[in-house]
Amino acid sequence: MKAADKKRAYKIMFVNEGKVYEIYARRVDHGSLFGFIEVEGLLFGEKTTVVVDPSEERLQAEFAGVERTYIPLHAVIRIDEVEQRGVSKIHAVDEKLGSIRPMPSPMYTPVKREP
Repeated sequence: MKAADKKRAYKIMFVNEGKVYEIYARRVDHGSLFGFIEVEGLLFGEKTTVVVDPSEERLQAEFAGVERTYIPLHAVIRIDEVEQRGVSKIHAVDEKLGSIRPMPSPMYTPVKREP
């Protein structure tokens, strides 16, 4: 693994249960499950820090023991490659997106075949 790969981190923002999750990970891929992105190597702050962010602690507890997670493609808002990991957070949808809402819809519409 190159030194640049060790520092690479991805910020993934997605909608889950009516809230915007912002998490950081070492690896993001299209994955083997159709319609999902694969997120691996979740990054959280160290437990030794004095300032504690309750939303990051909640995310850390929610993803405890998770080696890899699959996020539905239609729930993803954006994925950024970043130089440094930030703090993982949970936002209210209105707080982060304003009036924009992801629409649940099929990724591909079935093609009608002529008999």
